[in-house]
Amino acid sequence: MKKHLFPIILLLLGNTINAQQDFFALTGKNSPRIEFSDFRAMNADGTSGESIFGVSSEAKVVSQSRKTAITEDKTSYNHAQSMTLAALAFDPLGNNLVYMPMFSSNIYVLNQKTKEITLVENTVARVTSCDINSHITRMATGYDGNIYAINNAGTQFIQISKKNNQYVVNDLGIIKDDVSNGKNSFTAMETGFGGDMIADADNNFYVFSVSGNVFKVSTKELKAKFVGKITGLPEAYSVNGAAVNSKGKVVIASAKGAALYELNLNDLEAKQLPGEQNLHIYDLASKYFANDRIAAVNTLANIDIYPTKVDEQTITVNVNDKAVKGNIKVNIFDVSGKSVLSTNLSVKEGNINQQIQLRNLVTGTYVVSITEESGKTLLSKKILVTK
Repeated sequence: MKKHLFPIILLLLGNTINAQQDFFALTGKNSPRIEFSDFRAMNADGTSGESIFGVSSEAKVVSQSRKTAITEDKTSYNHAQSMTLAALAFDPLGNNLVYMPMFSSNIYVLNQKTKEITLVENTVARVTSCDINSHITRMATGYDGNIYAINNAGTQFIQISKKNNQYVVNDLGIIKDDVSNGKNSFTAMETGFGGDMIADADNNFYVFSVSGNVFKVSTKELKAKFVGKITGLPEAYSVNGAAVNSKGKVVIASAKGAALYELNLNDLEAKQLPGEQNLHIYDLASKYFANDRIAAVNTLANIDIYPTKVDEQTITVNVNDKAVKGNIKVNIFDVSGKSVLSTNLSVKEGNINQQIQLRNLVTGTYVVSITEESGKTLLSKKILVTK
């Protein structure tokens, strides 16, 4: 059940996002150098949606450690609108965009609604402008809900998680080449640097290097295995952005100003999308995962839980459906997928109206899942505990 929880959270939180919006793009200007333009929503056909935040937008930056608004030096690489932005991920639990300048260790979190930016200072990411090996160019949301980033040489595998309403940064270690890679090395500039990354439903990652090579990264073994090279792209196409779309396919984009393409992981054959033909895209991000078998949440019309905003330490489970018989199981999960409460309820003649105490749950977002004895999911619903 834990494996399927995070996509359910995404589906439940997705109602704040435009229905056409499929993924996000970090775009650049038509320039021979890296020059940030804006973050924008992208539609499924590869056309641009709304611009969310740009280089000329008014920026309010708040330091997480100092808990106050700060003024950044915009003549350096270390600021929220640096021209060298090149790594982007979507945090669906807060509807935020998480990003990093390529020549900086700073991590920024943009609230799409308020446009407030949180600076996550850290001493974990070791990035220097003069060392191309250290530049962080690949970033994605993992299936566990955390944000992950990898530098060019694979010497840092960064995890950005949230604990007690604070972002925490950890270095998970060095990613090494699988012995089968041969000349297609993950850690060599010509074959493995740059590009972007996506996650799958087993919390593995696929890195799409700028050369079009694709590597599967095992988070358990910290190894990158070469799985193939993208076909069907124009000659000299630079792969700079990658994200999974709502169809489960991978969209790729280029910083050089070119069309977007989509492909399946099983054959890596790229097919051009009909949308933008000359957009300079440095990175892509989305809320979707490769090989994800969760397509929808099965909900019966006559089963529900309430309230969804919990401030009195209880929720009520209500069933009024004769198709529901015997015992049902109520599981409550936190945003990491950990079960924090589980109880069985007995349904008689298809009816039950019973309160469940939530005294031990801390403030935060949870998912309540109700299943039959057979394991079939009857309802999955988000609640917000505010006590």
